[in-house]
Amino acid sequence: MTSDLCVAAFRVSSCDFVDFSFGGVNGTIHEITRTETNKNNKGNSGLHTHNTHTEARENEIETFVAKPVGRGNMFERLLIVWALVLIVGVMAARAQSDDAPEPNGPNRSYKLLREDEDWNFLRDPRLRRDPWDKLKCIRLRKNSDDWYLTIGGEAREVWEQIGNDNWGQQPLMNGYLNQRYALSLDFHLGKRVRTFFEFKSGLNSSRQGGPRPIDEKKLDFQAAFLELSTAGTRDWIKIRAGRQQLEYGSGRLVDVREGPNVRLSFDGFKVMAKINSWRIDGFAMRPDVDKPGFFDNVPNHEIGFWGVYAMRPLNRSTSLDAYYLGLNRKHATFQRGKDQEVRHSVGARVSRPIATEQPAWDFDYEALWQFGSFGSAKIRAWTMASETGYRLTSVALKPRFSAKFDVSSGDHPKSNPNTLGTFNPLFPKGNYFGVLATTGPGAVNFIDFHPKLDLTFPHSITASFDWIVQWRQSLEDGVYSVPGSLIRAADGSRERFVGQRPGVEVRWQVNPHLWFQADYGIFYAGRFLKDTQPGRNLNYWALWAGYKF
Repeated sequence: MTSDLCVAAFRVSSCDFVDFSFGGVNGTIHEITRTETNKNNKGNSGLHTHNTHTEARENEIETFVAKPVGRGNMFERLLIVWALVLIVGVMAARAQSDDAPEPNGPNRSYKLLREDEDWNFLRDPRLRRDPWDKLKCIRLRKNSDDWYLTIGGEAREVWEQIGNDNWGQQPLMNGYLNQRYALSLDFHLGKRVRTFFEFKSGLNSSRQGGPRPIDEKKLDFQAAFLELSTAGTRDWIKIRAGRQQLEYGSGRLVDVREGPNVRLSFDGFKVMAKINSWRIDGFAMRPDVDKPGFFDNVPNHEIGFWGVYAMRPLNRSTSLDAYYLGLNRKHATFQRGKDQEVRHSVGARVSRPIATEQPAWDFDYEALWQFGSFGSAKIRAWTMASETGYRLTSVALKPRFSAKFDVSSGDHPKSNPNTLGTFNPLFPKGNYFGVLATTGPGAVNFIDFHPKLDLTFPHSITASFDWIVQWRQSLEDGVYSVPGSLIRAADGSRERFVGQRPGVEVRWQVNPHLWFQADYGIFYAGRFLKDTQPGRNLNYWALWAGYKF
């Protein structure tokens, strides 16, 4: 009964979105370049930008015309979808209440990258407890456990509202509905061959100015690749070719852009290897250009992205990441101007996970050096990021106290005209600074201090309260967005203080499939923003509901 209801609800929500009109978190660096491409190939590229703005409006947002939608109808549909998701989720939770996962049982969690999931253990019918388990290990060949299909999916509804975006450069209260739907098909064709397909659909309603490229993508492949591998279990090599997603470390540099409605994909090749304690990836990719239509995404030939990322445990609780990342952008924009950028990034990260069983410290420390060329100028940039926390697992609400301290370099075009000093965040995660997922400043030319409190309540409810304070690292450089595009030029201001943002996030994980979340944050404009004008306070809140299977 529960399984039938779940399938029905997913179909209802999937059909319901068809009737909607179509229209940082995480815009990415390739969106900035697409601005330049639009200007050089106007009318034939279909390329786009994220939230960017300068006095010359060189990075003005390109949007697509949205059909008018009645707010009453939109809210009715939103309430219907959320009500269906809630009913199905609660019934599923009751059905699973007597089947709690075993402490050391197989991993049933849903991964950020669905291709990382392994459901082959469900070939044993005795381990099938969830209503969706019948779709997780569908045998494709009799008497062969290595030939099977895994089906997964997701539905996500987000009402997002932003007031005074970019501190008043868009002085209005802009509220809109984003919907995301995904379906994945993972074919395992023996021990050495695998094909993976994931479809994505992102829809936007009621955004003033129309949807941004991170808001709408009617239908396309999120991933579609062929994987060949050796049959080893201890040491192995895998080769992937096709459309893929990349996500490494904490997501400071390379992430899937999970917060915004439309995720980021790359086209290219990746080689993965497991050698003793090392896990090593090498790749050569181009980011996709997200167009709003049906199956019309193409690789961005303006940008090349390649690198090697290696990981290994140092002991039972600490791990090391070391990496080299290369980026070539034919048209890159910083405060000093536009030119071709060839940038090399070399860095390392040491981390320890958050405690779950006993009180303990956790940390995440990362340092990075960048060099290369920007036209005829050199590139010399850097960043250091740290997060240190302590969780009290033995007291009520299991509080975790943590603090981040981050610095990234800015440019000095007057005092050092032959060297670009602006750090490039490459392809970072959208909610780099917490709840401001698609607006606000990014990790470029900044110094920040970021304390946070996390609490765990009964019934799988969590809450976090944080406060971020931010300054400019270089007074000759401006403020950039999360993907790295200039949103406020320095304009000769000698003020360093950008502003501060308190925020709160509450999440309810109803069961392994269903979750709800609410975010609120307000960025109080500091002296720099008021000096360069406009300097209004930025308001942000969002309501989320999601279901995965």
